[in-house]
Amino acid sequence: MLTRLHIQNYALISRLDIGFAGGFSVLTGETGAGKSIILGALSLVMGGKADTKTITEGEQRCIIEATFTDNGEELLVRRELNRNGRSRSFVNDEVVSQSELKQLSLRLIDIHSQHENLLLGNDSFQRGIVDAVAFAGDRQPLLAYADIYDRYRELQNKLSTLREEAEKARSDTDYLRFQLDQLTDAGLREGEENELTEEAYRLNHAEEIQTCLQAAIQTLTEEGGVISLLHNIQLNAVSSELNERLESVRIELDDIAGETQRIADRTEANPARLQEVEERISVLDTLKRKHNVRTADELIAIRDTLVKQCQHIDSYDEEIAALQKELTAQEQLLAASADELTRCRKAVVPSIVSALTDNLTRLGIRHAKVDVAVSPADDYAPEGRDDVQFLFAANLNQSLRRVSEVASGGEMSRLMLCIKALIASTTGLPTVIFDEIDTGVSGAVASQMGGIMRQMSRSRQIIAITHLPQIAAMGDTQYKVYKQDTDRRTETLIRHLDADERIGEIASMLSGSFPTPAALENARQLLEG
Repeated sequence: MLTRLHIQNYALISRLDIGFAGGFSVLTGETGAGKSIILGALSLVMGGKADTKTITEGEQRCIIEATFTDNGEELLVRRELNRNGRSRSFVNDEVVSQSELKQLSLRLIDIHSQHENLLLGNDSFQRGIVDAVAFAGDRQPLLAYADIYDRYRELQNKLSTLREEAEKARSDTDYLRFQLDQLTDAGLREGEENELTEEAYRLNHAEEIQTCLQAAIQTLTEEGGVISLLHNIQLNAVSSELNERLESVRIELDDIAGETQRIADRTEANPARLQEVEERISVLDTLKRKHNVRTADELIAIRDTLVKQCQHIDSYDEEIAALQKELTAQEQLLAASADELTRCRKAVVPSIVSALTDNLTRLGIRHAKVDVAVSPADDYAPEGRDDVQFLFAANLNQSLRRVSEVASGGEMSRLMLCIKALIASTTGLPTVIFDEIDTGVSGAVASQMGGIMRQMSRSRQIIAITHLPQIAAMGDTQYKVYKQDTDRRTETLIRHLDADERIGEIASMLSGSFPTPAALENARQLLEG
């Protein structure tokens, strides 16, 4: 329940503090006095869109605080809006996000604005009315469906993406396979490029290398060469260790001489082999340029990548089939869950129709007919697979049609009040605020509307902004909103009316600024009920 509202520097309000009681409270005042300003401030503190234009001219910040009691706990909700556009929200002095504030407001208060009647033509709003009744005690079917639907949409998106990838991959398949075949046919081998380079050098410089090798062999092995000279050196008498090291050198030089001889044996001018090597190097160079790499080993990496790509292309059909199977199974779960929502919605239609028809008759639409059509939608949506349409007829022999097509402004107001009363009775919402829901009605109908709001207030707090004395007189508490000029500006103020002030205010609503004795007496009678 809303117990207190504090507004500072909002529009025409410099500072306003007002406490609210339970039951049925009414706010009255002349047109333009600022009743909707107060409602706008309350909407802002409950997570509404912030607009710096609402900050009082000449001020840098506005503050709105609303105090609620919720299950015995006091909640202080505060919203601060700065001229620079920065907005902060607090609940019991803890910072919260705007979305968190909106979620909190859903269980604290319902504010019916003057323009909300237009929502009766909105499909989503109409479905929400039915859902408020159908799932008032247990929202689990809606939550379960939402989880299944989210997974269903996720699988749909994955499948669509995979198919696009597969299509693109298939369009590239021929080119990829051509590249792979070319690299595979090249017979690439790791280290081959270095071996070819070394062999080409040897073949191009065979005579120079042979001359160098023979000179080395002679120096090492001929009589009087290095190895024979080393055999003449004996160091045992000096140091066995030195002699062992000298023997190791002789062995190593023998090995070097042998390897040098073997290289010399296979080093010879071979133009045919040189041509083969150079042609092979040319093939590798051509492939490197084509693939924009520097080494043949990089070509091997590209070849291996192409192998994997082609294998992946071949596996797309299997992946798509597996994902399609999973999607089909998920759609079956979705269909079952959607059917459960449909069943629940259709189950409450009779009670909705009965409640609305009874209250509309009470509000002067004697021949009111209402129905709620729940029909299959073209596709699954986040809330199910149902189209929900409220159908209405106000007169005898008039066929049922969509509310937005046949209901007048006054009929819209009465129907919306009946809907709010229905929803309030099922949701247990602690506070409902009506902003001129009485638009387009008067007289006895207004009294009946006031009666319905008073009846609603027996189990929750009802606050109504009204221009009608019949409704104002129904309130347990009445507040007057008015303007007052100060030295600086015109300001909107509000005050609680005592019993005598209520008589005067309601009399003014009946006959104008200067109520007649008859109007005063009429006001007393209205208040006495």
